[in-house]
Amino acid sequence: MPKQTLLEIHNLTKQFGGLKAVNDVSFSITRGAIHSLIGPNGAGKTTLFNLVTGLYVPTSGAIRFDGKDITGLAPEKLARLGISRSFQNLQVCMRMTVRDNVMVGAHGALGDSLLQGMFRFGSAGRKDADETRNADSLMRFVGIEDFADVIAADAPFGVLKRLEIARAMAARPRLLLLDEPAAGLNQTERVALETLIRDIARSGITVLVVEHDMKMVMSLSDHVVVLVNGAKAAEGTANEVRSNPDVIAAYLGAPAQESANA
Repeated sequence: MPKQTLLEIHNLTKQFGGLKAVNDVSFSITRGAIHSLIGPNGAGKTTLFNLVTGLYVPTSGAIRFDGKDITGLAPEKLARLGISRSFQNLQVCMRMTVRDNVMVGAHGALGDSLLQGMFRFGSAGRKDADETRNADSLMRFVGIEDFADVIAADAPFGVLKRLEIARAMAARPRLLLLDEPAAGLNQTERVALETLIRDIARSGITVLVVEHDMKMVMSLSDHVVVLVNGAKAAEGTANEVRSNPDVIAAYLGAPAQESANA
């Protein structure tokens, strides 16, 4: 049975003044797989994430999700369609409990932004029974159930990273984008995170990861896309990408002229 495409990126470009942060990039993501987006610092990875999740509007090009054109849609509309994300820098309300932070994520699917969800949930002070059960289930799934009633400011950093993932999953996404989920984690936490990402994919959620930990990327990924200077330099399986001369040049810092002639 052929694999089904969930997300399609067509000739996507994002320009800031004279800088093309993302330059004519195209690739597709298949359902149920783990995809990784890699590249040196400044390659355009987070910009592309921001385009897919509606934080930026493309200068040109198109994005399709499950056959629907979603180019330029607002983040809350994308959340309702089934696209959710974590952030490179923690977006956690430190004065709320871990459980309440997870419950805030459900409001994204109801049309609230993350900030609106935090304000609405915190000010109303109501805990819907279904949302509470879902939050408790998600905390068990990501392994932070023991911290449910802990104020986020008092929770360890590794717990907060998993909290971000649980909150993103609270919106019941079909596509989950994880922006550097392993950043700041120790080796034991990274191994556990790798297992968690596999469990997420096995649960039926398609995953797209931006990550600098190449060992994790090569171990996890069904498909890898490489960005260099905003443009797609390579894509394929982990084995195909790791042996690509353009990728090797980008990561080993070959001179620009040498890389261009490779």
